[in-house]
Parts: sequence; structure tokens; C-alpha cells
Amino acid sequence: MMPDRSDIARRQAELWGNPRRRISVARHMYALRLGEVLPHRDLDTLRGIEGSRVKVTYRLMAEKFGIEWHGRKFDRANPEADDLPNQAINHAATAVQAAAAIAVQAVAAIPQLGFIHEDSGQAFVLDIADLFRDHITLSIAFSAVKQSEKSGEVMDRVVRREAARVFRKEAVIPLMIDRVKQILRMDEVAHGAGDD
Repeated sequence: MMPDRSDIARRQAELWGNPRRRISVARHMYALRLGEVLPHRDLDTLRGIEGSRVKVTYRLMAEKFGIEWHGRKFDRANPEADDLPNQAINHAATAVQAAAAIAVQAVAAIPQLGFIHEDSGQAFVLDIADLFRDHITLSIAFSAVKQSEKSGEVMDRVVRREAARVFRKEAVIPLMIDRVKQILRMDEVAHGAGDD
């Protein structure tokens, strides 16, 4: 079921195991998400910048879809108590993480070796899923909120249907596979390029 190759896993471990190269990959991932290369080399600083930008992105996406937004809230003990936009984001994030898990597995990358996320057994999966938060996850979520408001249908069902539609239309899993190869700089391996 998995590729009979280890080049991507070896490359990932090589980059992850070198602190300088690890932060370089993390900075590249943030650049892909934020549209600019940040000058900071401290992961906590990068996370802080990303966190403040994500809050703005949520608000802007809600405005774009005409959704009333009161901020990101999540009660792990009672996820259904959240408002519809937060429920939709939770369900959409789960769907995108599942797609990222398929992409990571398809190329035999190591799920535990994340460059931004660290503690999860799916850290690299979360890294890849986050690259698609703004364009895919939030679009699925807020579109599903609008559909659910009109139809009265249960949120998780609407999100699943919308996620399936978007995943097909945008070729999300193949795009994630390409993104894994891009952030691990597999073209350097293929062409025998040296270090940064």
C-alpha cells in the first residue's frame, strides 16, 4: 500500500534532524501560508505572527461569505456547543487533516516529524493540513455554514459533502503530495544539489 521507496522519509529526517535546516523548512512553510518570507528564525516568534494573522483571516473569510463571526472557540468536552461557524471549521479541519494524512502516507513521509507542529504523532500531517487552512479548510467551512443555514441540514453532513466537492475540484490530495515534495526540496535530491 505504501511506496517501495524511502527517499522522501530519509530527506525529511535529514532536514528535521538539522536545527538550521529544520527552521529553514518551517520558514518556507510559513512563507507559503503567509505569502512572504518572515525574517525571524525563532519558531515561537513565527507561530505568534501566524496566530495573529490567522485571526484576521478568519474574520475576512467570514465577511466574504457573509457569516457572523464571534471568534474562534472550541470546547473539546462539548464540540457541538460551539456556534455553527466553529463547528464547521472543526469538521472541515478534520477532513483536511485526513486528506493530508493520505498525502503523507502516499509518499511514505514520517507523520511524527513535523517542522512546525512537534508534539503530535501526526505533526507532519498537521503541518501539511495547515498549508491548506486559508484556501481550502475555511472555504469548505464557511460555504457549509451558508448551505446549512439555508437547508437546516446537520453541519457535519454538509461539511463532508462540501469537502468531497472541493477535494475533487481542487485535486487537493495530489496538490498536497506536490507540496510535501516542494517543502522537503526533493528537486535538490533528484538533481544532486548541495545544502542551502
